[in-house]
Formats: sequence, structure tokens, C-alpha cells
Amino acid sequence: MILARPGRCLLPVLLACSPAWAAPPPPTPLPPVEALASAASARVLRLDLQRSRIGFEVRTRFGQRIEGLFPHFDGRVEVLSDGRHQVHLKMFTRSVEIPGKERYTGWMRGPEFFDAGRYPSVEFDSLPYWPDTIGDGGDIQGRLTLRGVSHPETLRVEKAECSRPGYDCDVVSRGTVQRGRYGMDSWQLALSDRVTFVLRARLSEAPKP
Repeated sequence: MILARPGRCLLPVLLACSPAWAAPPPPTPLPPVEALASAASARVLRLDLQRSRIGFEVRTRFGQRIEGLFPHFDGRVEVLSDGRHQVHLKMFTRSVEIPGKERYTGWMRGPEFFDAGRYPSVEFDSLPYWPDTIGDGGDIQGRLTLRGVSHPETLRVEKAECSRPGYDCDVVSRGTVQRGRYGMDSWQLALSDRVTFVLRARLSEAPKP
């Protein structure tokens, strides 16, 4: 997943002029439409939805940790022309669950927390970042949209445990937000104001050599 920054290409300079009577060279044929489509699709890396996991954690005021999952989500990484990456994540709240706790699951989907009936998704769109961040670890800045409210937030990426993170090992990142900023201010006496989103990402296809 780590890409080298693009270098510069030098174009040869034509030093000799063709005779005046020489016919112009034939135009360079355009690549077929299929090739263009393939090149465009190669600029987007998709999350492997079977091997990736997105969840969240919230603690009670007594120190108990409640862990939830987003069983349905989508994600992609766009490779920009300068070699930087941008990640786009969408988590669907109508299927959010607290495994083994039906009552908590209903509450998380309800109007006091994610309010899935009115806001069916949570989205994170990052600013461009260099792909070295995925291997070395570091912060990815972006904008989180939750319950119709958007704020700048940060994903903190852990240092990778392999040389090809996203393919041979998970890319693990966490982002902690204050739920009160997004209108999720119920149960303040029982729950902490902090919600931590946890992403374990794999990509669907390794880049071709």
C-alpha cells in the first residue's frame, strides 16, 4: 500500500528539423476506452469488506467498556496524482449493534445516540496524506459527519506490523470524538462523553507490479 512519491520525467528535445516537403508524422493513436477505464479504476483502492472491521467503544462512568460494531460499511482509498492518498469511510447506523446486548443495540440505534432513523450513516473524509503514514504510523486529519453535524477529527494510525499493511496485516487506526459535539448528549451521568472509533482495514486487491 505504501507508494513512492512520483518522480519527474524528461521529454527528449528534437534537434533537427524535417525537410519542408516531408509529410507530417501520423498522430499517435489514443489508447482504447477499456485501457482508460482500467487506468482510472487503478487509482481507487477498495476496502475488503469481509476482512475489515469498523467498531466503536464507549465507557460508562464506572469504567465499564461497551464495544459496538458496524456490520455494514463501505470504504475506499483514492490515490491522487501527486502520490498522496485520501480515505473515505461510510458506516451504516441502522445495522449497528452491541453483540449480545439487544437492549443496548436498540438504544445505540435510537434517537439518543446514532439516531439511525434520521441519520442512516456516519462518514469520514480525510485530507490528503502521504502513504508512508500507513507504514510508519501517524495522524490522518479529516472531517467526520455524524447525525448531520460535521467537525474536523483525527484518525491515529498505529505503526504497521508488516511491510505491506492493508494486504499482509491490518491497518489499525483509532479516532476519539466528543459525542456531545454531535448532539449525542443523553446519559451524561452514566456514559463518558468520549466515543472511540476503531478501524482494522484490509484492501481488496494487492497492487500489480
